[in-house]
Amino acid sequence: MNEPLQPEQIKNRPEEYWVRHEHGSERVSLEAAREAARFPIYGVLDRIRSAHNVGSIFRTSDGVNLAELSLCAYTPTPPHRHLSKTALGAVDVVPWRHCESAQDAITDLKARGVQVLAVELEEGSHSLYEFDLQFPVALVMGNEAEGLDAATIALCDATVHLPMHGHKGSLNVSVAFGVAVYEVLRRLQAKEN
Repeated sequence: MNEPLQPEQIKNRPEEYWVRHEHGSERVSLEAAREAARFPIYGVLDRIRSAHNVGSIFRTSDGVNLAELSLCAYTPTPPHRHLSKTALGAVDVVPWRHCESAQDAITDLKARGVQVLAVELEEGSHSLYEFDLQFPVALVMGNEAEGLDAATIALCDATVHLPMHGHKGSLNVSVAFGVAVYEVLRRLQAKEN
């Protein structure tokens, strides 16, 4: 394990951006990460436009040891320059598949006994923090501008949201996925203990 650098060891000027993760931040080997048992948590990305958002979601998915990501419709898929730049190698360890539509992914997950939750702030949605999660569980995330369409939401078992207390009514999709999936993992681990 690398020891943290001391301030006198950093030769960059303060205004330069320095990224430590590019120098040995891998916690486990690529092989061990690929073979590791995965948590029963799934992600479905529906019509995400930004490859940077998808890359960020891949990186978060690696952090929680997600079972699988379904990349639907025109959501960027690996290999993709911008996706890979943001994912920092997570595309090599997170299981993923492309689906023609979110509806196809949801139908398949439900057939496997997965509780499927739309993540969308709308009338009648439940706070994720208060919702009774059943495992395995999938989080369905929608397009950055339009969210999820009504047909996709209707296929899901329920709709959950992250409470918003400020001026804006939503978070960036990759940020929302990160907050939601770590809450789901926290609840899974609390249930197991």
